[in-house]
Amino acid sequence: MKIREVVDRILAYHPQFPADYNGCDDYKCGDPDEECTCVVTALTPNVSVIRKAIELGANLIVVHEPTFYTSADQNGWFEDFGNEVYEEKRKLLDEHHIVVWRDHDHMHAHRPDSIFTGVLKYLGWEDKAVVDADTGLFAHFLVTLEPQTLKQLCDHIINTIGLNGARIIGDPDAVVSRIALVGHLYPMDYHTRDGRTGEYSVKVIETLEKKADVIIPGEVIDWTVLSYIRDAVDLGKVKAMINLGHFNWEELGMKYMKDWLSELVENKVAVTYVPSGDMYRFVVKED
Repeated sequence: MKIREVVDRILAYHPQFPADYNGCDDYKCGDPDEECTCVVTALTPNVSVIRKAIELGANLIVVHEPTFYTSADQNGWFEDFGNEVYEEKRKLLDEHHIVVWRDHDHMHAHRPDSIFTGVLKYLGWEDKAVVDADTGLFAHFLVTLEPQTLKQLCDHIINTIGLNGARIIGDPDAVVSRIALVGHLYPMDYHTRDGRTGEYSVKVIETLEKKADVIIPGEVIDWTVLSYIRDAVDLGKVKAMINLGHFNWEELGMKYMKDWLSELVENKVAVTYVPSGDMYRFVVKED
C-alpha cells in the first residue's frame, strides 16, 4: 500500500471538505508515492518522534500539529534568515525517506470532535461526558465525575497522559466534580447561528458560573477567564483551571487515531502511536 493510499483512506474517513480547501492539512515533506512501510501517529513530529519512527522502520508520520515552526506550516522554511534547527530536522526526515502528513482541520471537523473523543476515551471519561453545543466557536465537553480533590484530578490526568506536572489555579484540596473541556482562551470573538457575536471568554465564564467547577483549556491568556477564576478562589468559591499546555491536552487524540487508522488500512500496514512527550519542565520554588 502506498503512502498516498493511506492518506486517501484517512481523507475518505473524515467529513468532506470543499474542493478548494487550502488549509494546513497536507504533505509537509517526502514522496507519498513510495510504499508505506509503517505508520506512526503523533501529536507533533518533534525530533524524538522522528527518531522513534526511524527505529520502527516507519516512513509515514501522521501528525496533528505543525512540523516547521510557523502557523502557516508550509513545506519548508521561507524566512529571510537561516534556521539550523529546521535544516537538521529536514535532513533527518529526507535521509530516511519519511513523509509527514498533517491531519488537523479534518480531525476537528468531526462531531463530536475526533481529537477530544480520544482524550475522553483514554482518560476514562467517555461515558461521563456530554457535548454542550451552545457555546459559540467551540463545543464544550462537560464531564461529571465522582467528587474528588483538585489534586486527585490532576494526578489522574498527569499519570494518564504521561506529563511532568501541570499548572493550576485553585485550591488543590478543593473538592470538585464538574469539569469542562473548553477551547483556547486567547482573545477572539465567536459567531452564533443567529448572527450575534460575542467574546469567547465570556461564554467560558458563563460555563463556570452555571455548569463547571474546573476548566481544562488549550492555549491560555491571563486577563480574562483566568483572572475571573483567581478572584473566585479568593472569594472562597470552588473554581479552578488546569493548564496542561495545548499539545499535552490533545495528545490522546492521536493515540485514538492509531485505533481507527489500523482499521482503515485493514492491518495491512503497521500503525503505531508515539507520544510526543511533555515539552515542559517545572522549577519549583524551594522553601
